[in-house]
Formats: sequence, structure tokens, C-alpha cells
Amino acid sequence: MSEVKLVATTRTDFGKGAARRTRRAGRIPAVLYGHGSDPLHVSLPGHETFLALKHANALFAIEIDGKTTLAITKDVQREPVRNVIEHVDLLIVTKGETVTVEIPVVITGESFSGTIHIVEHQTVTLEAEATHLPQFVEVSIEGLEAGATVTAGQLALPQGSTLVTDADAVIVAISAPQATAADREADAVAADLAASQSAASAAAAEA
Repeated sequence: MSEVKLVATTRTDFGKGAARRTRRAGRIPAVLYGHGSDPLHVSLPGHETFLALKHANALFAIEIDGKTTLAITKDVQREPVRNVIEHVDLLIVTKGETVTVEIPVVITGESFSGTIHIVEHQTVTLEAEATHLPQFVEVSIEGLEAGATVTAGQLALPQGSTLVTDADAVIVAISAPQATAADREADAVAADLAASQSAASAAAAEA
């Protein structure tokens, strides 16, 4: 996705009380750091930031006092019950430099009929150009049969990306559903019932 432009305001008040006041005003407390600079405490527009953070590894163009700084998300703190964003850590980046990031895995296709897939890793770690970070990596399981696996080394990586995750790490595994003890007991009861009904029908026919 293209750069997300946000106008930030410098924060001079700190602490939990100041952060609550910032959020009540519809803004999100954040810190910009990196490239040897001192951490810069800012507030970001709440709605625009919330929408942008729905996209993994979004690139932000943060405008502060007329100057624009490129940054990516390093950490997001959320209130777990309401999923409200409480604080954002942003890492300053420049065009041409590479960074290491976690990329979500997206499963595509359907495995062989009667099988299920188990995702062993929800993300993979890649090294990529900071201003062209991929949002996801697709993993196709189309037609794979029970016992098959897809490892990190088998992934088709986005252009310009280098795999950091162990190449032998299993990303997704295909298996056949295993019947539980309750399932087997239910099957046995059904079989006994069917046998009883068959025997009763035979006896009635003989009579």
C-alpha cells in the first residue's frame, strides 16, 4: 500500500493521566524513534491511525511542524476488552534501508477432500526494503493430501524480500481428521442399533 499520511502533534505532557486526556481528545499517544535520534513523543489522529493499522506493515508519512518523517509500526498496545489502541511505537526509516519484520501468512486454496490444514506459524520473518514492505505471504494448499507440509523455504516470497525464519520451519501441515473416543462410541452404538433393527426385521419376516 502507499504511504499513509498523518499529521502528528508534539506531546509535552506524559504519564497515564496525560495519555488518557490524549485519547479522550480523539488522538493516540505515540513515540517516534530510530536512526540515533532522541525519542519524539507525539499524538496521532485516532480514526486515521486505527484504519491504517488494519494493514500489516503500513508505511507512515508523519508530518510534524511541516517536516515529514517516514516510519513503520514497531509495537501497538491495545486495551484487550474493547480493542482500543492505547499507544503506538513507530520506527523511523529511510528509503533504501532494509528492516526485519513479521509478515502474516494467508492460506489459499483447498486441500484434498476429507483433509484439514493446521497452521503451525501465523507469520514468517522477512528482511525487506523499509519503504516497500509486503503485507502478507500467500501459502497455497490446493490439492495437498494428508501428510503433506509446506515449509518456510518453499514459500514464494515477495520481490526484494529475504527469508529470516528457519527454512525448515513447517508453516502449514495437512492431516486427516482423527475420530475421538466419543465419535467411536457413537459409531458403535449406531452399529448395535442397526444390527438390532435388522434382527427384529428378520424375525418379523419369519413370523
